[in-house]
Amino acid sequence: MKKKLIFGALAMALFFTTACSSDDDSNSSSPSETIQRIENAVRSGTWRITSYIDSGTTKTNDFAGYNFTFGAGDILIANNGTNNYQGTWSVTHDDSNDDNPGNDIDFNISFTTPVTFADLTDDWDVLESTSTKIRLVDVSGGGGGTDYLTFEKNVE
Repeated sequence: MKKKLIFGALAMALFFTTACSSDDDSNSSSPSETIQRIENAVRSGTWRITSYIDSGTTKTNDFAGYNFTFGAGDILIANNGTNNYQGTWSVTHDDSNDDNPGNDIDFNISFTTPVTFADLTDDWDVLESTSTKIRLVDVSGGGGGTDYLTFEKNVE
């Protein structure tokens, strides 16, 4: 009787470990497919910053009224109808020991001016990406805090 119980428990354990295999996940994609999906999304239309939290301080209003265009050739334009600032952007696969080695897709932004936009310059880790929203995080080294940045696509 004891052998039957042990055998039954082992059979059930084997069933549950094989039935829940991650190999069956049809939603998984390679880093290059994820990068392509993100690039295609942001190249479509204009985007706005709906949240920017710099080490616990909300600074979203610093970017109010600006539309961001993620163009070809990695050109990033921020425009509010009066001011026009140019930076660069890219999405990369970084499996090195960066801020968050578990999340190896980086959304890279670089602005040199003005200072407010230069604060966006970093290699952000992608937390979430859809066709209408990109949520990013950056954990600064040396106790600098954690920054969060969210872009949402403008309805046109």
